[in-house]
Amino acid sequence: MPTLLLGVLLLAQAGPATPETPPLQLHGFIDVFYALNTNRPLDGASFIPGTGTTARRADEVNVNAAALDVALDPHPVGLHLTLAFGSGPDVVHSAEPAGSATSHEIWRSVYQASVSWMAPIGSGLLLEAGIYPSHIGYESFFSKDNWNYTRGWMGEFSPYYQTGLKASYAFDAHWSAQVHFLNGWQTVGDNNRAKAVGTQIAWRGDRASFSLNTFAGPELPRDDSHWRLFGDVTAQIKATNRLTFGGTADVGWQDRPQGAALWHAAGLYARIVLTELAAIALRAEYYDDGDGFFSGAAQVLRDGTATLELRPAKQLIVKLEGRHDIAGAPVFTSQRDASGNATFSTTQTLAIASAVASF
Repeated sequence: MPTLLLGVLLLAQAGPATPETPPLQLHGFIDVFYALNTNRPLDGASFIPGTGTTARRADEVNVNAAALDVALDPHPVGLHLTLAFGSGPDVVHSAEPAGSATSHEIWRSVYQASVSWMAPIGSGLLLEAGIYPSHIGYESFFSKDNWNYTRGWMGEFSPYYQTGLKASYAFDAHWSAQVHFLNGWQTVGDNNRAKAVGTQIAWRGDRASFSLNTFAGPELPRDDSHWRLFGDVTAQIKATNRLTFGGTADVGWQDRPQGAALWHAAGLYARIVLTELAAIALRAEYYDDGDGFFSGAAQVLRDGTATLELRPAKQLIVKLEGRHDIAGAPVFTSQRDASGNATFSTTQTLAIASAVASF
C-alpha cells in the first residue's frame, strides 16, 4: 500500500495541465477522535457489531479516517481515487464477501476507485464505472461532510459505497436523474449471480433540495431469487441564512425463505449557524427493525445527537458531540458482571471530541 500511495503522489505531481487536459486535483485529510462511552464496553467498541463507522473505539484516542483523494474532472474523461485508512473504513468494508480476488482485506482501504466519461448527449450524459459513493441517504461516509460527527442508524444500515455503472443526467438547472447497475448492497464483490438496480430523481433550488432514491435486487448470499426492495427520501430546506432543516425517511423489504423482513426509519436534522466560526447541529432519529434483519434483534433504535462545530482555521474542523442511543433490546456492550461475564445494555451515551485537518 505505501507503493500505491507513492504512485498516486507522483501522478498528482506529474506536471502542469495542458489546455486539453484538466488539472489533477489532490486532497486529503486526517480525522481523529476521543469518544467517552459511559457503558465502559468490555470489548472497547461502541455501537452494534458491523456498525460504528465513526467513533467506533471507546475511551481512547483513535484515527477514524486518514484519506487521500485524487480526482480528474470528466472533460470528457475523468477518474476518482480515494484511499482511506482507520477504524471507519475498516468497519464500512466489514461485510465484503470473501472469495477469489475479493475480500475485506483486499478492499478495506479503497473507498472510491472509478473512471468517468461525459458523453456528448444533450446537456451531457455522465457515465461512471467502478467503486463510488452511494446515491442513498442523507449523511455521507466522511464525517467532515456531515452536520454531526457520528452518523445515524439510517446511514449505518444503508450503503455508503457501491460498485457498478452509473448513468447521470441533468435535465435543467433543477432536475436530474441517475440509474445504477450494481453488484450489490455495499459490496465490491458480488455475493450471488444476480445484479441490482438503483435509481434517483432529484430537484435542487437555491434554498431547498429533494431526492427520491431506490434500490432493487436479490441480495441474500448465494441466493438469486429473494429480492430486496428499498426506498429513501431526503429533503433539505434553508429556512433563513442561519437556520437549515433536513429530513429523511427509509422503508425496506427483504424477501427470505423463512418469511419477509420489513424495516422503516426517519430522521430530522437542524443546523444553526452561530458565527462564521461556529455552528450547532441537532439530530433525532428512529429505526424500526421489527424483524431484526439489520440490527440482530427485533427492536426500535432511537438516537438523539447534539454537535457543536468549530472552525478555528480554514483547514480545521473541530466537533464536540453528545449522543444518546436507546435500543429495544440489550445490544450495546457494557462492563463485566460480578462473575466476570460480559453484560449488555439497552442504552449508550457518548461524549466525543474530534478534529479533522484537511488540505
